[in-house]
Amino acid sequence: MATAGGPTLRRRQLGAELRRLREHAGKRIEDVAAHLECSMSKISRVETGQAPIKARDVRDLLQWYGVTDPELTEAVMLVHKGAQQQGWWAHYNEVLPSGMATYAGLEADARVLRSYEPTFVHGLLQTEDYARAVIAAVRPNEPYEVDQLVRFRKERQALLTRTPEPLELWVVVEESALRRPVGGTEVMVAQLEHLAGAAELPNVTIQIMPTAKGAHAALAGTFSLLEFGPREPTVVYVNSIAGNVYLEKERDVRTFIQTFDLVRAAAPDPQETPITLERIAREMQGS
Repeated sequence: MATAGGPTLRRRQLGAELRRLREHAGKRIEDVAAHLECSMSKISRVETGQAPIKARDVRDLLQWYGVTDPELTEAVMLVHKGAQQQGWWAHYNEVLPSGMATYAGLEADARVLRSYEPTFVHGLLQTEDYARAVIAAVRPNEPYEVDQLVRFRKERQALLTRTPEPLELWVVVEESALRRPVGGTEVMVAQLEHLAGAAELPNVTIQIMPTAKGAHAALAGTFSLLEFGPREPTVVYVNSIAGNVYLEKERDVRTFIQTFDLVRAAAPDPQETPITLERIAREMQGS
């Protein structure tokens, strides 16, 4: 089993291994829930990496599943230990929206992130003023939380310049999102300039989907593809006002990969991005 990554990825590795061992032992989720005297939803969340599990319960399950290999037991417990560690984002747990801590952990472990953004500039590419305007619109009467969430977003952006392996980011953003004067004209023009600078990074690719393009494959909404390496499955993250959804089934992931490929093929070449950003900025300033 894989034993690399931060706490969020390790929790998912642990859950996947416990699920594999349960199925190999011929046990059902309801059997495990009865054995540990907890709900089936708790077991389901443990096996999908969404909930923690105590070390003694892991050892209990390994024994119950008939695991006799001491090396496998040691490997599973090592992953469990790693899953209990806290990432830097834990400092912001009191203000983070539901599910955001999980996303931050996955993002931190990802090698490649591909995203379609129909409404806003991607969080990893936002200026502080733009981010503040977006967050304050959702939490207008909570200045402390706004400040904390802006700091959280800025810390996430360090992934683009981390060493030795910065996150590889590929974003397709709708032109209409860049024409929305979030925070006012001055803030938005600065944001456009920031995007132009980010596009020069060797690990960042930005494409702008023209409004005049009409219908395309991703009009249903925003989504991200997080890739971790050959031994870990790609995760699809779909974010909406109703909540967050993570998809890992091969069929679902394949559908979103195909969708992103269609979208980036339909969008203009990344080399045109600086020209488009400059044009939008000029038009926004009325010049």
